[in-house]
Amino acid sequence: MIKNDAIAKSMTIKLDDILPEMPSFAEGIRRAPDRGFRLTKEQTEIALKNALRYVPERFHEQVIPEFLEELTTRGRIYAYRWRPEGKLYGKPIDEYKGNSTAAKAMQVMIDNNLDFDVALYPYELVTYGETGQVCQNWLQYRLIKKYLEVMTDEQTLVVESGHPVGLFKSKKDSPRVIITNGLLIGEYDNLDDWEIAEEMGVTNYGQMTAGGWMYIGPQGIVHGTFNTLLNAGRLKLGVPDDGDLAGKLFISSGLGGMSGAQGKAAEIANAVAIIAEVDQSRIDTRLEQGWISKLAQTPEEAVKLAQESMAKKEAMSIAYHGNIVDLLEYVDKHKVHVDLLSDQTSCHNAYNGGYCPVGVSFEERTRLLKEDQPKFQELINKTLVRHFNAIKHLVDQGTYFFDYGNSFMKAIFDAGVMEISKNGRDDKDGFIWPSYVEDIMGPMLFDYGYGPFRWVCLSGKHEDLVATDHAAMEAINPERRYQDRDNYNWIRDAEKNQLVVGTEARILYQDAQGRIDVALKFNELVREGKIGPVMIGRDHHDVSGTDSPFRETSNIRDGSNVTADMAVQCYAGNAARGMSLIALHNGGGTGIGKSVNGGFGLVLDGSELVDDIIRSAISWDVMGGVARRNWARNEHSMETSIAFNEEKQGTDHITIPYLTDDKAIREAVSKYVK
Repeated sequence: MIKNDAIAKSMTIKLDDILPEMPSFAEGIRRAPDRGFRLTKEQTEIALKNALRYVPERFHEQVIPEFLEELTTRGRIYAYRWRPEGKLYGKPIDEYKGNSTAAKAMQVMIDNNLDFDVALYPYELVTYGETGQVCQNWLQYRLIKKYLEVMTDEQTLVVESGHPVGLFKSKKDSPRVIITNGLLIGEYDNLDDWEIAEEMGVTNYGQMTAGGWMYIGPQGIVHGTFNTLLNAGRLKLGVPDDGDLAGKLFISSGLGGMSGAQGKAAEIANAVAIIAEVDQSRIDTRLEQGWISKLAQTPEEAVKLAQESMAKKEAMSIAYHGNIVDLLEYVDKHKVHVDLLSDQTSCHNAYNGGYCPVGVSFEERTRLLKEDQPKFQELINKTLVRHFNAIKHLVDQGTYFFDYGNSFMKAIFDAGVMEISKNGRDDKDGFIWPSYVEDIMGPMLFDYGYGPFRWVCLSGKHEDLVATDHAAMEAINPERRYQDRDNYNWIRDAEKNQLVVGTEARILYQDAQGRIDVALKFNELVREGKIGPVMIGRDHHDVSGTDSPFRETSNIRDGSNVTADMAVQCYAGNAARGMSLIALHNGGGTGIGKSVNGGFGLVLDGSELVDDIIRSAISWDVMGGVARRNWARNEHSMETSIAFNEEKQGTDHITIPYLTDDKAIREAVSKYVK
């Protein structure tokens, strides 16, 4: 049998042969709840051995009790002893060790994801979405850093569910890092089996940009939320194309990692928003960051504040400290008109802390989650039914409700409310109310190729971010389409709206050509020495990055909404074209088994090689999704694909579907199928 001495000698990249001191935990930093312990004795033994794989044998006796304590009292082995002392944050790129600019850039992004001001539960490596982790534990974090510090531009680091598998020789135009998270074999692709695998330390819920290391705080979703609200107003409330939401009321819930953008987005759209949140600490964070303006402790107080601002047609965001169901039932009872209504709780993980039962304090919710899972699930289901009924009453009174892609309606369906099913049988055709992608983002943005393009100024200098804002404005023609006009106004006002949380970053919805133009301009600025390196990427929630029938592909109605080919092709194509980082995850924002999503990051170092990657990879990354949406017969995607074929003749070509006579189809089918 191989001895541990021989194993240690065989590795030049490994954890230091010292036992770190147990770090202190700062007061006032949110901690993840106990996720519950459900392993058998045999599974527990394997989980312990799995964690010890990273640790030199001479420390096993000391850390075994620590790991078992964490596992049985917190539901996971986090290996807290290996967490670096103090606050992590994305430092300027030059402060990191490394032989590769791209590898140092990854270190900036990882630490930004774990910043106290950015991460939801930083001590448990959870960035956002209740369970979305950078990696599983601090052992993995330290070892990933070791690899990134030594790798070159001719090596690729492979990371599987947080575990750094190893470095492999590659080429300069190959990805520097390839990440997968949470991918399970179909038979076991469900939340129960995933929970067991996670506790055993063999899978990781990367959410989307958490495990893909590209999270930029609530700014990452604020432009999408703004676009959704503004376009909902245009579609449903009669707001003119050059108008805003002055005097309109938007109600939703959630002030966590992604949902924390709702108040800010509403204010930028000039609306009044009431956002319910049960966790006071999350409200405090958003108040401190300026992402919410006022606090109300009762539904009555929240409505009064909202009505005062609406009467003046002043923008206002109000956090209501309480349960969204209590707020909606109050609003319904007192006949308060709500223009726009949604939900951004982490309903993709409703039974694991992402949703709070009505009538239960946040502290009691945390206790039930740990001590009485069956009772907790029963209360969740009852609350979802009440939530559904409250929304239904408001919709009947003229409110426009949209699901914001958090599996909210799926959770209601799973709670036993068959009435929410569109076909009355199952969830394959969606639900009675639209997903925001189905009604708004899909036809008005994704079908054209517009999605959440983002960038990070790796120097950490704010003046670099300002320079990129100006460069982006120069690259946008506001006369081209209404989407471009909206984008120009967005980036023009970005500095005034104070969107940065964490490292210097920006979000901007753009189509394929727009992203290429902006990225090339940024790379030119880097080449000229006017700014430091920049990392570009996007949310996995994009035109082509994600297959999810309850969100990203909810406006695809040819039956392929249940397939995952697009996300995998996007991931593979980005690898082939040399993106610096590529990621493929299971789950995303809608939950395990409900989504497959892929993301990327590209480090702009000023080189001509990166110019070539920009031109090749970004077009592929976006237009692959437009092509798929076009094949589903989405009109705007067909228009965009026809224009693409004309422009790219001789180099690129998209297959475009022939259309049919719907009446003839119905008549023919009726003769064969009764």
